[in-house]
Amino acid sequence: QVKLVESGGGLVQPGGSLRLSCSVSGFTSDQYAIGWYRQAPGKAREGLGCIFISDNQVFYDESVKGRFTISRDDGNNTASLEISHLRTEDTAVYYCGADRGCSATPAWWGQGTQVTVSS
Repeated sequence: QVKLVESGGGLVQPGGSLRLSCSVSGFTSDQYAIGWYRQAPGKAREGLGCIFISDNQVFYDESVKGRFTISRDDGNNTASLEISHLRTEDTAVYYCGADRGCSATPAWWGQGTQVTVSS
C-alpha cells in the first residue's frame, strides 16, 4: 500500500523561506515520481513540479521557476520542496502526490499541509 506523509507547513512571514517534506512508502521499485501541488483558497489546484526518484530528474511548472526547489533526500524515499522569498499569495494547502510519472492527477496523495504567509 502506497502511503505519503507530508510535514513542514506552518506560518511564515513574507520574504521568509520554508521546506516541506514528503515521505513515501509502499513502492517496490524506484520507478515513480513525486509531484508537488498547491491549492489556494478559492482557486484550483496547481502543479508546481515533480522529481523522478530513479534519477532525481526534476521538472518545474513555468510559473514557479526560481523560488521553488524540489529535491530528494539522499538515501531515502523523501522528497522536499523548498520555497524562498515567500509571498502572501503562496498561502495554500500544499500536497505531494506520487505516480509512475509526473502527473496532474497522481494516483496517490499526501494529506496536505497548510502554509500561511502573513506578517
